Amino acid sequence: MNPTIENFPATKFIGKYLSFTYADYRALELWSSFMPRRKEIQNSMGTKLFNIQVNPENFNFHPNTPFVKWAAVQVSSFDSIPVEMHSLEVEGGLYAVFQYKGNQHGAVTFFKSIYTEWLPASAYEIDNRPQFEILGEKYKNNDPDSEEEIWIPIKLKD
Repeated sequence: MNPTIENFPATKFIGKYLSFTYADYRALELWSSFMPRRKEIQNSMGTKLFNIQVNPENFNFHPNTPFVKWAAVQVSSFDSIPVEMHSLEVEGGLYAVFQYKGNQHGAVTFFKSIYTEWLPASAYEIDNRPQFEILGEKYKNNDPDSEEEIWIPIKLKD
């Protein structure tokens, strides 16, 4: 597990969101409502999809702790937002970027190792900004050959 450390610029997104927990994980519902309508977004920049998670302060990863999940695309402006979609601006900052290859079942173990192994052994701690996955051209939903980037917000430990 060897991430790159990158500075992500402040970025605008348009998409849909839902609030849920890991115990009541509703990402499929969110993405099923977003994907048929993503072409309605006029100012999109590129073809990458963003799976963004906005955690509450001091998020504890408990199965019943709610968070907000977004299905979104990067946009150049908020001039035109389709009905039933919303805008989100992610603050820029430092991120640990991991390359993940595999299906959704393996992702759970991969995320756990980021937070329980890599992070404690690193010079960083979690920063209270959204974490996200970039689903690019190598992403294939729930396929063992699927590839995505996992971006974890970090800051140097005090």
